[in-house]
Amino acid sequence: MTNKIIIGFLGIFLLMSCAELDLNPLSEGSSENWYSDEVEINMALNDLYRTYLWDMETNFEMDRFTDDWSQRQATNPVRNGTVTSEWNTIENLWLSTYKGIARANKILNNLYKVEGEIPQEMFDQFTGEAMFVRAALYSRLVFYFGNVPFFTNDITIEEAFAMGRTDKDVILETVYQDFDEAIKKLPVSYKGTELSRATRGAALAFKARTALCFSDWEIVRDAAKACIDLGVYSLHPDFADYFLSKTKNSEETIFALPRLAELGSTWKTKNFIPRTAGGSAVAQPSWDLFSSFLCTDGLPIDESPLYDPREPFKNRDPRCAMTIVEFGTEFLGYVYDPHPDSKKVLNVATGGMVKNKDSRGVDRYASYNGLSLKKGVDEDWAGDTESDFDIIIMRYADVLLMYAEAKIELNEIDDLAINAINQVRARAYGVNVSDVQSYPAVAKESQAKMRTVLRMERRVELAWENRRYFDLIRWKIAGKALGTPIYGLLDVAELKDKVVDEGLWFFPGVPEIDENGIPDFEPMYENGLIKLLVERNFDESRQYLWPIPSKEIMINDNLKQNPGY
Repeated sequence: MTNKIIIGFLGIFLLMSCAELDLNPLSEGSSENWYSDEVEINMALNDLYRTYLWDMETNFEMDRFTDDWSQRQATNPVRNGTVTSEWNTIENLWLSTYKGIARANKILNNLYKVEGEIPQEMFDQFTGEAMFVRAALYSRLVFYFGNVPFFTNDITIEEAFAMGRTDKDVILETVYQDFDEAIKKLPVSYKGTELSRATRGAALAFKARTALCFSDWEIVRDAAKACIDLGVYSLHPDFADYFLSKTKNSEETIFALPRLAELGSTWKTKNFIPRTAGGSAVAQPSWDLFSSFLCTDGLPIDESPLYDPREPFKNRDPRCAMTIVEFGTEFLGYVYDPHPDSKKVLNVATGGMVKNKDSRGVDRYASYNGLSLKKGVDEDWAGDTESDFDIIIMRYADVLLMYAEAKIELNEIDDLAINAINQVRARAYGVNVSDVQSYPAVAKESQAKMRTVLRMERRVELAWENRRYFDLIRWKIAGKALGTPIYGLLDVAELKDKVVDEGLWFFPGVPEIDENGIPDFEPMYENGLIKLLVERNFDESRQYLWPIPSKEIMINDNLKQNPGY
């Protein structure tokens, strides 16, 4: 009974603010009698791999804030420019991140209890895992909030209430040191699968990602190169296949959290499935993203003679049709066709024709921009509208592109940097990187042009993988990318009159693409050929940092708010 009372009390206590900074996971006893052997420490470490600590890197959560995302006429505080310190997303992020940091600290500060009692290799691994997570979580905090409370020891509630904000550069020094220690102590790989456990490669990759966010280019270059030189990662042979739920333990995956349907670990998919296939078609890839895929000659759509707005998937980078469902192709058992005159489509399994709920001419809630997500979507998304695809948080293609970007920004544009980009691009075309006649291979150009190549490559390679928001912020282009409206299809009568009957379906024009891959649809809108779905407004005066949660400010006089909030 006593244990139940304690657990119940802790469950209530978790709702309090700074109190979370030094609580034990509910699966553990107190620190006085825990961490006494390998089993107990391993249990504590497992808590650091629970999805609540990584929620912002899962399930498209960060993509919702970007110009890659379209959700009917809905928006959110980031894209509205209305972020406040009461926003529950910020509160939850702050809470869960500090909870993870406190638990990593507790492990590190109690490992002495088993030193000499367990093999040194195991002791080092445990140390490295806790340091890896602590570094990853602190790097997240300083990216979102700037200066934040910083502690590496176990602290009391009273100490938590008295903490002020530590300069982010000081925190970053410790973050890099933690990553370096993790790199020394973690194994390159584990026996068996162990998909979710941190490895040396994960520590190197996350160090590079952290440095990327703060433009520490030499650190990015060296950490990414060291990860590459481990020789244990490679690009999955098929880009589209890599993201499917059936693909497990690929050599491209550096750090991921597994889902298993057998254990009840699944994700709801209905909002992303077309209506004909049983979904609700709530969220789609944006026209902004769609227009950013290059043509097969390596040129953007506003420069390439190969681009045809009537057939917008034709002559495009293969990742376009691997990310977004191509019109007139089979998808989840039905032919996908958003044309307003397409009243019925083929049910591939039966060979019969069925009502086309993906046409606005049939169903008013069909995709508002005509697009549907394909990347990662397979048959297990339909039916019960659940999927157990792995949560990929770091993969090798990202490391290659981080390395290339660092080399470009350092103006060290050499064959290694070029090859890193070309490996990623060649894989998309399904050819060997050396077969430069079979894909638009990148050649050395000026630093400015190479920067454009790299930024557009990151966008299309990493689309809908929770990376776009970080890129917009660190490149300081969020104001432009998120300061223009979201557009979509006209209402059906106007769509038929102004677009379809005029022979302008699908796109009634070609948007101009800027040096960062951002398209301009304003001329099409001014001509009355597309519809404004919702305005976006990114407040550049303050929103490059998020506010400290108001609850934290209210209970701690030593915490000062970020400017503008």
